Amino acid sequence: MASRVTVLGDGGWGTCLAVLLANQGHSVTLWGAFPDYVAQVQKSRENMKFLPGVQIPPSVRLTGNFQEAFDAPDWILVAVPSRYLRQVLEKSREAPWKKTPVVSVVKGIDPESLLRMSELIRSAVPVQRLAVLSGPSISFEVARGIPTTVVAASDDAALAKQVQVLFTTERFRVYTSTDVVGVELGGSLKNVIAIACGASDGLGFGSNTKAALVTRGLVEMARLGVAMGAKPETFSGLSGLGDLITTCFSSHSRNRGVGEQLGKGIPIGKVTQGMEQVAEGITTAKSAFALSQKHRVEMPITSAVHQVLYEGKSPKEAVRNLMLRDPKPE
Repeated sequence: MASRVTVLGDGGWGTCLAVLLANQGHSVTLWGAFPDYVAQVQKSRENMKFLPGVQIPPSVRLTGNFQEAFDAPDWILVAVPSRYLRQVLEKSREAPWKKTPVVSVVKGIDPESLLRMSELIRSAVPVQRLAVLSGPSISFEVARGIPTTVVAASDDAALAKQVQVLFTTERFRVYTSTDVVGVELGGSLKNVIAIACGASDGLGFGSNTKAALVTRGLVEMARLGVAMGAKPETFSGLSGLGDLITTCFSSHSRNRGVGEQLGKGIPIGKVTQGMEQVAEGITTAKSAFALSQKHRVEMPITSAVHQVLYEGKSPKEAVRNLMLRDPKPE
């Protein structure tokens, strides 16, 4: 049965999922924060900044107006970048949050409160039914019909199943989980490891180095996740290892790309200057480091990325320090 879906956030992932849902026959409204740009996309039916080359179906209604966006939706899909999420939610308090199921596809950890995105949403608006959708899903590939598999997670198993039904297509397969903590942390922490892998590429290192970063990075992710109440096996699944592999190896990964430029010696200020799309790992590195300190969890790769981004350490020096750590059992 067709549903009315409001998508908050006209970035690459929000636009991609709006197209996916519209192609399944759902009635989709896509909201963007900048009315002038929304009008441009409405006219061209292409999101040139964030998802170029993908035609937006005529059935997708685009708007920069909250009142139009929240015209009796059956679902609300939140796809706003983490750094802007609270601001957008506070402006939309009059939306039907209480009676409408919400799906978050936002990856990140708030650097001030250290809240996961579902926690931030609950703290800002009166959501009653909330799920998260995460996994190895480069929007550029999903929009082109490349087979992709993700996870819908919710404390409410029935809601996770409903999300699964809503999004599943012959090219977009959705599994379910009740481990919201693990799924969200996997989708966030992998971006930090991807920056490290990109730096390895920029330094000219090879497969040995990247394999070590991915493997030991996954250990760090699971270690923190378990300390925060997640299930360890979640990090071996799609939202953990799966998303980590995609983000660390894909040429379309913004976080890997940021790391690559850092590895080539470009300062982070110049790397981010003029970037249209957000590389969530930059902010998440600060949040993840703070969480590791709070929970007393050893996360050497995350710490090294934090040092490069925020403490002025060179990638070469960070690698040397990682390699010369005290030997220990695996």
